[in-house]
Amino acid sequence: MLFVGDDWAEDHHDVEIQEETGRRLARARLPEGVAGIARLHALLAEHLPSDAEPAQVVVGIETDRGPWVGALVAAGYQVFAVNPMQVARYRERHSTSGAKSDTGDARTLADLVRTDRHRHRLVAGDSDTAEAVKILARVHQTLIWDRQRQVLRLRAALREFFPAAINAFDELHAGEALELLGRAPDPTRAARLSRSQITGALRRAGRRSVDQRAEAIQQILRAEQLPQPAAVQAAYAATVTAAVTLIAALNSQIHALEGEVSESFHQHPDAEIYLSQPGLGTVLAARVLAEFGDDPDRYRDARSRKNYAGNSPITRQSGKKLVVLARYARNTRLADALHQQAFCALTASPGARAYYDELRARGAGHHAALRQVANRLTGILHGCLKTSTRYNETTAWAHRTQPAAA
Repeated sequence: MLFVGDDWAEDHHDVEIQEETGRRLARARLPEGVAGIARLHALLAEHLPSDAEPAQVVVGIETDRGPWVGALVAAGYQVFAVNPMQVARYRERHSTSGAKSDTGDARTLADLVRTDRHRHRLVAGDSDTAEAVKILARVHQTLIWDRQRQVLRLRAALREFFPAAINAFDELHAGEALELLGRAPDPTRAARLSRSQITGALRRAGRRSVDQRAEAIQQILRAEQLPQPAAVQAAYAATVTAAVTLIAALNSQIHALEGEVSESFHQHPDAEIYLSQPGLGTVLAARVLAEFGDDPDRYRDARSRKNYAGNSPITRQSGKKLVVLARYARNTRLADALHQQAFCALTASPGARAYYDELRARGAGHHAALRQVANRLTGILHGCLKTSTRYNETTAWAHRTQPAAA
């Protein structure tokens, strides 16, 4: 077998090829792209017998995506995506000087997959549909995070010169708030907004109790407040206009991408199984599918899936000291999605609600109880995917309700 350490950069790859004893056979810096991957195949061919299988090549690299990784997987090599933190700790295992170089990292990766690959995961063999869902779901979520940053900046600007706007609108990214702030970005112009203008904005945003809300908003905007100098107010108004424009554009793209996420997700054969789970709508289910992937051999059992999800606790024991802690080294996108699912499942699943109430009665905090509910729901999802069956409330929680009934 041959073991390859691949330290990647934006435009090149430093690689080292070792044999089973750890002796270096080749070292090279390869360009990103077709020429580089062809050169890597040629280097490997120089040291492999003609009848060798592609799986006799084991590659360690610090990423699991991109065209380079896709080409390695397509060639049939065993590709291990190693967390950069694990690589750093492995480097310290052999040297405490703190020295670091790209060629040294390539050697470390080759050593790691040669000796410890049984402790790491192969790059998942997800389907093209699952990969497409992952790309769209991540971009959609990232845009939502970007919008929240812009909303916080808008709120900070309003607090400095126009706090009445914060009191008038519950959500600054809502359609009526953006329309009215775009039309009147400062207290002077906001006070001149007519009732019909406010009512029209509320109707276009699809709000209820339009007349009452319009009256309340108008009263807040016309209330007396401490003024800023005219030049300062004009500068803040320009800031508000820019922020409102950005948030409106993000709203438009988030809405468009939500449709793309839904369409791509519903093309996946497991979509109905995910949607049958309590607390999962289309977007949230797409995020869970995207982060778990659909490689049937990726998770050995339900415990393996739970550990990857990051909801199962970790134990630290030394001498007489033993503590159980939440697992924070995890896929945060997946953990957030499952945490939200657990919260939504409290109203969608009587079994989940009963389990949550039981945990709270034992003294667990709200978030700790939600983590345990999410951990249980992850195990249920694993069983449904393995057996290709939809969620069933009675089957999922029978082990908890039967003793009570007895």
